[in-house]
Amino acid sequence: MFHRPFDTAPENAKDAQSKETESEAASSTANSPKETYSQTPETSSSASSDMLDWEDKPNFDIEKFTQLPYTNFGVNQHMIIDREFKEVMRQLLWRFRAPIRYAFAYGSGVFPQAKGGTPTEAEIKAIHPKAPLAVQKAQDGSPKMIDFIFGVQHTQHFHSLNLRQHRDHYSGLGSLGSAAVSWVQDKWGAGVYFNPYITVDGVLIKYGVVNIDTLCSDLSNWDTLYTAGRLHKPVKILRDHPQVRLANQINLMGALRTALLLLPPTFTEKELYATIAGISYLGDPRMAFPTENPRKVANIVDHNMLNFRRLYAPLIESLPNVEFDDPACSQDDWIYNTDSIVKLQQDMDPVKRGNMVRRLPKNFRGKLYFEYQKKFQIPQLEFNKMMDESKDEDAGSFKRQQGGGFERRIAQDEPEALRSAVRGVIKKTINWPSTSQSIKGVFTSGISRSARYMGEKLTKYREGSKASDKEKSS
Repeated sequence: MFHRPFDTAPENAKDAQSKETESEAASSTANSPKETYSQTPETSSSASSDMLDWEDKPNFDIEKFTQLPYTNFGVNQHMIIDREFKEVMRQLLWRFRAPIRYAFAYGSGVFPQAKGGTPTEAEIKAIHPKAPLAVQKAQDGSPKMIDFIFGVQHTQHFHSLNLRQHRDHYSGLGSLGSAAVSWVQDKWGAGVYFNPYITVDGVLIKYGVVNIDTLCSDLSNWDTLYTAGRLHKPVKILRDHPQVRLANQINLMGALRTALLLLPPTFTEKELYATIAGISYLGDPRMAFPTENPRKVANIVDHNMLNFRRLYAPLIESLPNVEFDDPACSQDDWIYNTDSIVKLQQDMDPVKRGNMVRRLPKNFRGKLYFEYQKKFQIPQLEFNKMMDESKDEDAGSFKRQQGGGFERRIAQDEPEALRSAVRGVIKKTINWPSTSQSIKGVFTSGISRSARYMGEKLTKYREGSKASDKEKSS
């Protein structure tokens, strides 16, 4: 039996004074390790059917957190970090006059991926010219640039205001004006515009700007997996948005189901989280060059087990075809014991796995269907008819998310063949957007900042290679 050690609902904002006030109240559960979450809505006789089938009929036409499927919906997305560090990062957002509707901080600058030493004052200042003590303590002896993603409602409006206030954040591209900057952001790559190596209040940051609609589409459909992949891992949400929270819950469910298709009947939670964390790196061209730490995925999982549990344990509990299968889970506080790597098992029944295929994110699922159309040699007219009959838009009930004969046939493919097909679709989804986004970075960041970025990546690669070699020889 899986015991949920935290089980209270967050307080949604009432009579909120601002979007951030509402966001803060809506995520208030994630304030203490002993405060809890639950992903199960109340199931009283008065409960609305819309609350119980949110995944089948997601309503993105919402403006308030109270319009989410149920009170504590998506609270698993909020990671618990040091309060003072969180407040420092929230204050950094207020240094931008341009409206930021959604924001999260991510990466090793927020969630350390290795135990650091004791840096000298000069080493700290080389990264953060005037770092608050909370930043130094949170980064645990390894001072690093802090990465942010800003979700904005109107791309050009944001850049117009931001160029006036922070022209120095932009490369020469900024001299062409907000229209050019927003065009490059929205039309090139994955729809994100990065400004790296920016010092704000003595803290070195990088921030990427993405339109809320682009973000929600990638989260719910897996258009590029560029922002969706970042949110497969633990991040610290600093400003929440109801539409993004809903879309990200779909994203997390998609990541979990995709990982299950790639895993055998029994596996450890470490293998599960490593599979999920590795999705966004499968098609990333940077992984083919000596610019990324080869131990990146292992480091992310090894040092963030508690956060991965917080993110995915409630979702695992909600699925009918996978469960924790370990005596350790009988302990009420097992989730806090990161030394214990528990086991899971999944039901390989083709009907249940076919349903799982049917519930993959829409664009990603369509690409997988196309691969199997070719493999099964299904005539185009027959395939088109089959797809028309199963379109999400054609049905308004739970039936639309049930797998049919085609999905069950996919699920019954040889395990290694299915894994290969899924990996291939992931690579095709990620490769070009990530490649073009990297090329775009040279123009948006400028030559000097791009060179600095590549230099730091090469250093990380060498450090990771040394660690890997040491592990192999020991």
